[in-house]
Amino acid sequence: MMEKFFISAGIFTLISLSSCMNSPSSSNQDKSGQQPAENTNFTTVEVEILNDKAKDILDENIKGTVIADNFIWSEGPLWIDDKELLLFSDVPANVIYQWTPEDGLSEYLKPAGMTTPHEHDKEPGPNGLILNHQGELVICQHGDHALSIMNAPIEAPQVKFKVLANEYQGKRLNSPNDVIIDKQGQYYFTDPDYGLAKAEDKELPFNGVFKIDTSGILELLIDTISHPNGLAFSPDEQNLYIANSNHDSPIIYKYRLDHNGDILDGGVFFDFKPLLDRGPGGPDGFKLDSSGNIYTSGPGGVWIISPEGEPLARLIIENRVSNCALSKDEKTLFVTNTDKVLQIKLKN
Repeated sequence: MMEKFFISAGIFTLISLSSCMNSPSSSNQDKSGQQPAENTNFTTVEVEILNDKAKDILDENIKGTVIADNFIWSEGPLWIDDKELLLFSDVPANVIYQWTPEDGLSEYLKPAGMTTPHEHDKEPGPNGLILNHQGELVICQHGDHALSIMNAPIEAPQVKFKVLANEYQGKRLNSPNDVIIDKQGQYYFTDPDYGLAKAEDKELPFNGVFKIDTSGILELLIDTISHPNGLAFSPDEQNLYIANSNHDSPIIYKYRLDHNGDILDGGVFFDFKPLLDRGPGGPDGFKLDSSGNIYTSGPGGVWIISPEGEPLARLIIENRVSNCALSKDEKTLFVTNTDKVLQIKLKN
């Protein structure tokens, strides 16, 4: 069954699919002279119901709001529920921004991804963000080739970092992209080469997925995914999902984990290849809710996929989606959407 309804009135226009799924277009680069700004305009988000199960997740009277815009490439949204604080990255601008319902938008941390004075002509900034079990901000830093902890309280950010990993077997990491943490306190992160400057030589011969165990040892889990990007655990942490942001192989993989969090086996979970004509974008960042449903960037917006790999719905959003974050009650979805950040009320 398929039906469509609108979150808010307006005109929706599809933009042709770019061959590169996760870097900003030249038109967005041209916006770099504009200052990011708070915005409270409604945006058109058409909801395509692909399965009636989606109605347990989505209300028919939901709406989307552009809460901030004029970014180059927004990424890595992190909603901190007890502080009612949204953090997110503008990767090319080398900035982390903050937004609250009460105070709106402001710069949070700069520089945040490349802290050295070297020139960088691509994507030097921060990307994925999480809080660890100590409440510290963990940042994927493209320009510094590092996964790092901000060495300052969340309420008083400073450009001070403790590096968790920046090399593997004596070779510099590429550009850590997204990160998660399990209940044991082990970090998992992807390391594609999107953030390497054009003048840099790639030192690792692969794009990897890594784990840092509780003793701080860095372990390579996977080196066979061409462009590993977003990743997430199933609610019971028995499975690890990883997105491949490759136009020729736009796949979300699923891997079974043992009790130590190491990979047992796995394979293709969902293939977006037959759906690329639905609009711009592909699998990039994603989140899971407490029922195991996946909210993932995909062609033409955000796709909601069941734990069984069944498409439930699509939030059709103009321009490419990079990532999303759920509120704790799972009623609100924050979406990084090229030069914008959206707040979508899923349920009242």
